[in-house]
Amino acid sequence: MLELELKLVPFVRDCFAQLSAQEQVTYEAILAEEDWQIFDWLQQKEVPEDKPTKELINKIVQYHGCL
Repeated sequence: MLELELKLVPFVRDCFAQLSAQEQVTYEAILAEEDWQIFDWLQQKEVPEDKPTKELINKIVQYHGCL
């Protein structure tokens, strides 16, 4: 889904190396979710149930990088 790539690719390119080891694992777990679920989280239509995912989604949403 292009909308996801526009948000996730810049974040991973610019921020992944600075994430903690746990955040990196959480990011990889997010990618295992269905595209529609990630999209809803990033659009803040839904909120992840677990705290680490919620916190990382918030970081991604707040990041304003571009391709």
